[in-house]
Amino acid sequence: MKLLVKAPAKINLALDVLGKRSDGFHEVKMIMTTIDLADRIELVKLQEDKIKIISHSRYVPDDNRNLAFQAANLLKKRYNVKSGVSITIMKAIPVAAGLAGGSSDAAATLRGLNKLWNLQLSLDELAEIGAEIGSDVSFCVYGGTAIATGRGEKIEHIESPPHCWVILAKPSIGVSTADVYKNLSLDTINHPNVDGMVKAIKNQSYQDICSLVGNVLEDVTLKMHPEVANIKDQMKKFGADAVLMSGSGPTVFGLVQHDSRMQRIYNGLRGFCDQVYAVRLIGERNTLD
Repeated sequence: MKLLVKAPAKINLALDVLGKRSDGFHEVKMIMTTIDLADRIELVKLQEDKIKIISHSRYVPDDNRNLAFQAANLLKKRYNVKSGVSITIMKAIPVAAGLAGGSSDAAATLRGLNKLWNLQLSLDELAEIGAEIGSDVSFCVYGGTAIATGRGEKIEHIESPPHCWVILAKPSIGVSTADVYKNLSLDTINHPNVDGMVKAIKNQSYQDICSLVGNVLEDVTLKMHPEVANIKDQMKKFGADAVLMSGSGPTVFGLVQHDSRMQRIYNGLRGFCDQVYAVRLIGERNTLD
């Protein structure tokens, strides 16, 4: 038996850090939404009792460091599954980009194996399991648009923003999330208006959404990696309606409504950045079908 599952990327429209927790993580408040840039996960049931990861990207580990492997392993042990699985990861989302590619792969694996192994778990149960793997996995199980709190695993669904283009540009560097958080000064950060963003989305006000995007990790990453600041400046210069770094970076995204302007920005960025994408917001939540 074979299953193909889509694993979409996410962007943060707003990302705030409220403080340091006793468990070493940071307390966050974020608005995340899925976009139409996705990895594809192929799951094939194996008779032998093992988990096999196949990937054609040299940046994707094929052992227990891989989040999809961890997802399969967790389900297997918890529900005493005796058969194995081959997981082929076809990457489209850049690796270590602030777009939750690895987390989305894990979430897609959870949803797919729920069906392949006939576990009959709900999305809520899968999201709870996902929280044990990584902070973004719970959101990626659900997809759509949500407020994420705690360390990112507490999810409250909200309606999706109005349709628009999302232009992504990733410089050829990786960013360590741990290093970014280590360099974040909680005393001096300028908190984005997350509640205002929720209201803007509820009102379907594209203009207000564009004026309220914010990410407290951005300043830290820009200081560490000036090339990210350069991409941000170029995207603004080319005419994006809003420009922000996603997650801990280094990917920068711009929001645009008009096709012609999207094309102009996309073409302009291709001049000095290899990984450039123009995709749509998805917005819809995942189902178990």
